[in-house]
Amino acid sequence: MEAKPSKNKFGTAPVFFTAISTILGAILFLRFGYAVGTLGFWGVLLLIILGHTLTIPTALALSELATNKRVEGGGEYFVISRSFGLNIGATIGIALYLSQAISVAFYIIAFTETFEFVFNFFANSLNINLPRQVISLPAMAVLGLVILRKGANTGVKTLYVVVGILFLAIIMFFLGKTDYSATVSGGLGNLEMRNMKEFFVVFAIVFPAFTGMTAGVGLSGDLHNPGKSIPLGTTAATITGMVVYLFVIYKLAISASPEDMLNNQLIMSKIAIGGAVIIPLGLGASTLSSALGSVMVAPRTLQALARDTSFPSMKMNRWLAASRNTDGEPVNASLVTIIIAFVFVALGSVNAVAEIISMFFMVTYGSLCLISFLNHFGSSPSYRPSFKSRWYLSLAGFVVAVFVMFRINTPYALASIIVMVALYTYINHYHRDRHGLESLFANALFQINRNLQVYLQKTGSKKKAKEWRPGVICISKDSFKRAKAFRLLNWISYRYGFGTYLHRIEGYYSRATSQQAEEELAKLIEIYDTTQNHVYVDTIISPSYTSAIVQAIQVPGISGMENNMVIFEYDKEEPENLGEILENMRLIQAGNFDICLLASARKEMLYRNGIHVWIDFNEPENASLLILLSFIISGHPDWRKSSIKVFGTCKPEQYGETRRELSELVLSGRLPITENNVEIIRLEKGDSVKKLINIRSSTAALVMTGFRYEGLKHNGESILKGYDDTGTILFVNSHNQKEIM
Repeated sequence: MEAKPSKNKFGTAPVFFTAISTILGAILFLRFGYAVGTLGFWGVLLLIILGHTLTIPTALALSELATNKRVEGGGEYFVISRSFGLNIGATIGIALYLSQAISVAFYIIAFTETFEFVFNFFANSLNINLPRQVISLPAMAVLGLVILRKGANTGVKTLYVVVGILFLAIIMFFLGKTDYSATVSGGLGNLEMRNMKEFFVVFAIVFPAFTGMTAGVGLSGDLHNPGKSIPLGTTAATITGMVVYLFVIYKLAISASPEDMLNNQLIMSKIAIGGAVIIPLGLGASTLSSALGSVMVAPRTLQALARDTSFPSMKMNRWLAASRNTDGEPVNASLVTIIIAFVFVALGSVNAVAEIISMFFMVTYGSLCLISFLNHFGSSPSYRPSFKSRWYLSLAGFVVAVFVMFRINTPYALASIIVMVALYTYINHYHRDRHGLESLFANALFQINRNLQVYLQKTGSKKKAKEWRPGVICISKDSFKRAKAFRLLNWISYRYGFGTYLHRIEGYYSRATSQQAEEELAKLIEIYDTTQNHVYVDTIISPSYTSAIVQAIQVPGISGMENNMVIFEYDKEEPENLGEILENMRLIQAGNFDICLLASARKEMLYRNGIHVWIDFNEPENASLLILLSFIISGHPDWRKSSIKVFGTCKPEQYGETRRELSELVLSGRLPITENNVEIIRLEKGDSVKKLINIRSSTAALVMTGFRYEGLKHNGESILKGYDDTGTILFVNSHNQKEIM
């Protein structure tokens, strides 16, 4: 659904004033005195520094992201969803929207404190305890009516007025003097730090003061030039707010005693010139402007969510995404926001909810910092913001967000994360077709992989003795006929090795074969898209098997190490392609690769029947590889209920030596093979190993045995035939002896 352009395009000023009016809000007037009274000047200074180690990196990250591409309606949600993907963007966006909507109620409830003299009059003179809702509900109704009827344009004009009153109140506060200030030396060295064990308790109370700096970003869809207005307005508001905070806590520390600050939530009214009037007026202006900013921003977040079809009902999405024809206002989203705010205003207190809301704000800020950091780390050519932050600032902002969440309230932090995970799971369920986290992490993973490959190559070339690890490549044009080659490659790659499966497209490279390769690759990835698949799948277009092999064996594996093993596969009953495999064996030998020939039987593999390994100790190279491969394959979950049985063959006079060598091989290699599963068979004159395998391993799920290349070269296919009673069999030829450590 496309957004209807707003007829009112704003500049930088609304971004600045929306943010600063939320920063210099209710907490400044109602809770900073308590904070200074509890922690002292230096304690609150540390608190402000900690808060801004989160807000400043977030402001810089947001400014950077806003100048990389056009930011449309939805502000923070738009940035997050276009970076993390629509599903996780919707998850964070819904939490962000609820935070913004409930914040409207929070500020309206705080606004009622402006009329404390009215409540005191009724209580003292008429003995009537009026509920706060007498003021808060009508105030919410008037605010909602203004927004619904007049929209953001009138809201912004009103914002200028209330911000003017707000700054006047703060100026009068700074100009005021008290008797206490005359007795206190204003030197910084005389100011205190106390009760630091309550630092995070106080931080939790005043944290909403730090959540306003991104408020103006929600107007992104109504800005003439978001790429300019968002960085300038947000950064200016953040820095201005921090400077004002520092001067306010200093003024409080030198103007009132800790006892007065703790006992009077409107202590600023005792300090300011005309404080009895101007401070309640400033409180009213600050809370009203904060509520006004939130009630303008929240509907635009909800509208952007609906335009991205974030909700399961298309009818609901269309209704919430609708704009008023005359001015482009999100009138339906505004109505929902006002109803939510009304509910929480009617409840009268959102203290319990406020901490969870703070958690969601920190999730949002942490996400923005993480996006900026990952974009720096990923180094995508398309990431070219005109405003640049620093990667270490973004990383610090993310770490501080997570740290502060758990320090403020660990149960609430865990509850927030659980709710977010549940919400993401649900959204992912009905939007399976949309990309998730991989859309952001792709570039970061690319950089990690690139650097690791270079590192592995450098360190690998310096090592004299290298620990053997299989780097396997398999080429097959029968991918859609038989899956056993892929399964074998996956067993090897699951935990210990690296596997590349190449599906061969027969023919010359052209537009038609390229299109065919793309389609068949997508089909293969879909077929093998499981959590237990650890094989890299690709296609190769080649007119002949030989040229395909030559191309494949010269390319290093995706792990950054050279491939050292090649798997060939053929149908055991109808070995049509066995001839061309044997014809190309010389190429593989020339490259010093280990070779596996998989004879796929049509008999079903019953994994519980285990793996039978047949070893000839006259071939020590093959023996070590067979033992290692059987261990590696058995590590895959498919084989968890199976066992490995080893058969060794020897001449009668070699029995003792063969038994000792095999036992030593199993024990020294710490292989999961019991003595009961090791059997040495004496070969009498005329005995056939093939016949023994057919008899002893007829029920095995997989049979493994070695072969010599020279024997295969001289005797051809007959070496591989004659195993009619067995199931699938893997013939192994090792280039060299592997050390089993």
